[in-house]
Amino acid sequence: MALDCTPSAAFRCWTEAALLKRFFAPEPGRTEEAVIEPVPGGRFYTKIVFEDYGEMAGEGCILHVEPGRRLVFTDALSAGWRPNATGFFTADLRFIPGEAGGCLYRVTARHADAGAAQRHAEMGFIGGWTQVARQLERVAQSLEP
Repeated sequence: MALDCTPSAAFRCWTEAALLKRFFAPEPGRTEEAVIEPVPGGRFYTKIVFEDYGEMAGEGCILHVEPGRRLVFTDALSAGWRPNATGFFTADLRFIPGEAGGCLYRVTARHADAGAAQRHAEMGFIGGWTQVARQLERVAQSLEP
């Protein structure tokens, strides 16, 4: 997906908790809490609140970081590489400079099994992450000079 922002601005939005809270939940949901330690083994925690569904907290671990280019995290592990019994997916986010400016934003979701992928789809994963990408774009644009 093409975003009208720089890769570095989009990356900042994913690695600074105050910025992540501004876009991470599909509206009208909201991210009330976020902790991001953008180093391998660091914590990736969010608590999202939806009026219709209540609170959804997610505890995860950063697996890989390439500043301004790539962020990989999973909920299969918690901070410090500790196993997380409730995890079911890994996100691989890439921020690629666009040929005409902007950012090519690529998200690859890897699930533990087909059942986990199906549950994620039933939660509205595709539509939700597309909406969140547009929200990310707006926040990233606000960081541009």
